[in-house]
Amino acid sequence: MVVLNRIYTRTGDAGQTALGNGARVPKHDLRVDAYGTVDETNATVGLARLHADGLIDQRLGLIQNDLFDLGADLCRPDMDRDAEAKFPPLRMAAAQVTRLETEIDEMNAGLAPLRSFVLPGGSALAAHLHLCRTVSRRAERLVVELASAEDVNPDAIRYLNRLSDWFFVASRIANDSGAGDVLWVPGANR
Repeated sequence: MVVLNRIYTRTGDAGQTALGNGARVPKHDLRVDAYGTVDETNATVGLARLHADGLIDQRLGLIQNDLFDLGADLCRPDMDRDAEAKFPPLRMAAAQVTRLETEIDEMNAGLAPLRSFVLPGGSALAAHLHLCRTVSRRAERLVVELASAEDVNPDAIRYLNRLSDWFFVASRIANDSGAGDVLWVPGANR
């Protein structure tokens, strides 16, 4: 259980922060940028939930919890030492990816195939879900970049890749099951 008695610690005043294993790194470190963008994704999900209800809201709540798990995973480097850790780090699991895939398939089953790209917008919920999608894609790019330099849990990358797809399909559901989608018309304003 996490207990936060003090919010500020002054330990980051010189531009350093602590990773989950206690190592100090610059606040602009790629790993910090990656899990910080996961946190930003979570904040956009919180905004989307202001417009959601029912099953979509419930599923967004699960995603918010998953995103905290993902941040915990990313803030702990040294995956090769997981077995030796006094407190084993929380790592993303394949089951979390599978859950997203199942939900995507369920939502997509009732949607008509797209004949054009969809512009972000339509309903307020759909617009917010598109924002979630784009921020999660940025998080994915950062995590993939991090994985090119350091060990990263492959399920973390897979989760982010599926997550942006989840947001896209959910945005179509939020747009009256696709009837309210705003479609791109190539060259319409020439």
